[in-house]
Amino acid sequence: MTTSSKTRRRPGPAKGTPRAKRLPRAEREEQILGIAEEIFARQGYSVTTMEEIAEAAGITKPVIYDYFESKEGLLTAGIARAREALRTSTVEVWQAMPEDSSLREMFYVGVRAFFTFIDDHATSFQLIQQEGALATHAHQGVEDIRGEQSRVIAESIAAALPDADPLLLAGYAESVIGACERVAIWRINHPGVTAEQATDIVFATVWQGLDSLMTPARV
Repeated sequence: MTTSSKTRRRPGPAKGTPRAKRLPRAEREEQILGIAEEIFARQGYSVTTMEEIAEAAGITKPVIYDYFESKEGLLTAGIARAREALRTSTVEVWQAMPEDSSLREMFYVGVRAFFTFIDDHATSFQLIQQEGALATHAHQGVEDIRGEQSRVIAESIAAALPDADPLLLAGYAESVIGACERVAIWRINHPGVTAEQATDIVFATVWQGLDSLMTPARV
């Protein structure tokens, strides 16, 4: 058989797979990210191929490259999406609290919101945990997102403690994020631990240091 007579197959959906309808770019991006999130979380980043994601989305592989440039770019975007959803859910919980809520109450509710999000968005959390698969430059992008989350926490604390050292508050915020993430990972192997119990663990561990900055009137 000559080269010209060979059957050429364009990479993309398998034969018989329904083609996805045309979508605006933003909607297509969300669709690809949602599908990639599920596959990465189920199979792991390293073994997942772009062909699998393209086939599941009913599109060709070049479309994914057009949106995200590489598999690493796709994972980076997915992690950013998951972290943004986590940050947004936490801020929304704080905004819904009464204006006279104490910092202690806000702190507890914020930590609780983190574990509630994890329970409600299991695939998102699994995706976040795969950031170790990223190269250095992509990992920095994820750290930037984590830094934004830390800034939001520090600003919320500063609103109740306007005289506290901003650098110290930033350090406490990093401690909160680190404690939440480590306890969340620990819970994967201890499924009997509830979100409420996980919140109590983090609260008991981190609150004492923050509480030391407060006067009795602010507790």
